[in-house]
Amino acid sequence: MPKRPLLPDTIAPSWLVVQVLGTLFVAGTLVTAREPDPRIWTAYGVASACWLGFVVLASRRPKTAAALLAVASALPAALVGRAGDSSAILLSVIALGRLAALTTAGVGVILGIGLLDIALAVTTHLVTGDSFGDALGDAAVMLLLVLVGLNRRQYEVQAIQAGALLEQTRLAQAEHARAAALDERTRIAREIHDVLAHSLGALGVQLELAEALLAERSDVDGALRAVRRSRRLAADGLAEARNAVAALRRDVLPPDEALAAVAAEHAGNHGVEVGFDTGGEARPLPSAAVVALVSVAREALTNAGKHAPGEAVRMRLDYAPGVVRLDVRNTVGRDKPSEFTRTSEGFGLAGMRERLALADGTLESGPADGYWRVLAEIRG
Repeated sequence: MPKRPLLPDTIAPSWLVVQVLGTLFVAGTLVTAREPDPRIWTAYGVASACWLGFVVLASRRPKTAAALLAVASALPAALVGRAGDSSAILLSVIALGRLAALTTAGVGVILGIGLLDIALAVTTHLVTGDSFGDALGDAAVMLLLVLVGLNRRQYEVQAIQAGALLEQTRLAQAEHARAAALDERTRIAREIHDVLAHSLGALGVQLELAEALLAERSDVDGALRAVRRSRRLAADGLAEARNAVAALRRDVLPPDEALAAVAAEHAGNHGVEVGFDTGGEARPLPSAAVVALVSVAREALTNAGKHAPGEAVRMRLDYAPGVVRLDVRNTVGRDKPSEFTRTSEGFGLAGMRERLALADGTLESGPADGYWRVLAEIRG
């Protein structure tokens, strides 16, 4: 929720309040001045005009406005010892204090102008024969106003920096949210594409087969079998699409929970033993990595169900330093390895390799010691 502005800032900005108050003080000083020398009044007039020029140009031409303010402080400072009252020191400290609070002028410039004004005031006191105490008192007042202005300037600089940092944080959060949304859209598109591409591709092949059997061989029984296979593929594809949409509606689970759910689902659907265990110290993974591992597990289990039905499957998730491994193994009989090898390296595992590559991972598959093994590794 945005922070509500303070009441004074809703009426007028603080800088405008300072300009108005400063102008009123300058006008009041000129009205109450008791000075018979017209030359001093001329200097007062020039200093006041410079102040008004600063007020007009402060927001449009800040450097020019700062230069006018420096003149507005230096002219009265050079007349402090000659003035008949305190009007000169008042005009000088009003301009000098405002100059010290400007964020458009550097601290070195402000200190230089402040020291110049102090030197002018002290010199005029000494030249006109005033006591050292008077000179020191005016110098102390001018130095105090410079320090007060610098303190205000530091506050404004910090406020500007805090505002800039807040804006950068807001932009970074917006960019992060945009990147997360794009990543989620990519994940959803990939899930839907995997399901539809696999199901519709197989369905198209069966329909082409049925058409060829009817058109070229007039094999009604073969075409009927192809149509029935097409219907089963359509039903399976619809079920997979519903499962994918349901999975996308849910938040991504931790890897071990998601893989355990996949193992339990496959065991229930196929009536086979699917063991699952984990190793190493569990740690959170990016959603893309979790989705990739779950997809690899589903594909490996699907291949095991098709090409080695009734055989037990073992899944293990290992958290190693710098890498996470998913190892899926299913028993293959002596009369099945060659068939399993030919049919398992299809588009499914190729798609999983592409998915893992996007998550900075790799995939290996093949026979190993009487098992068919699928090994997925993701760095992270």
